[in-house]
Amino acid sequence: MSSSLGRPSSISAGDLQVVSVSEKSVVARPPLPPSSSSSAIVEYTPPPANPEDEDLEIKLRRIIDCVPVRVSNTSGSSAGSGSGDFHQYRQMRRKEQDRLARMDADFQKRKEIAEFNQRREEKLKAAEERTAKKRMKRQKKRQRKKEKKSSGAVAAEGGDHQHAEESSDESDE
Repeated sequence: MSSSLGRPSSISAGDLQVVSVSEKSVVARPPLPPSSSSSAIVEYTPPPANPEDEDLEIKLRRIIDCVPVRVSNTSGSSAGSGSGDFHQYRQMRRKEQDRLARMDADFQKRKEIAEFNQRREEKLKAAEERTAKKRMKRQKKRQRKKEKKSSGAVAAEGGDHQHAEESSDESDE
């Protein structure tokens, strides 16, 4: 017999009934992790600490702590906007655009200074190379003159040898 709820009369409201489930409807579950205290399927392990990252974290924390968060002209909690809200919006928008323009100008100025310094260094390096080349040329000329003078003193002892060198130098020119 069945009750008004559509259950057989042998099953009362508090009794449990065991029903077999077909094997096709059983969903395969991933294996559980080896005995761990948490019930999470995948445990999060933080990456090994990198000293550079640590420095960045310290810097970021200092920035967050030191830089104030400015909230000005916040809207009230009432619905709708009043007659002055548009003017406040325009003022905040203008201030933000001015701030962005100053940032862009500062960036351009720094970029131009960096480019100028780079060109200046290149020009100084090229000038130094030219100077070094000319210095070597002068030193070689002095060395040849010194050698000629010393060989001329030896030739003076020899007599006609010095006169022959002078005439050959004149013919080369």
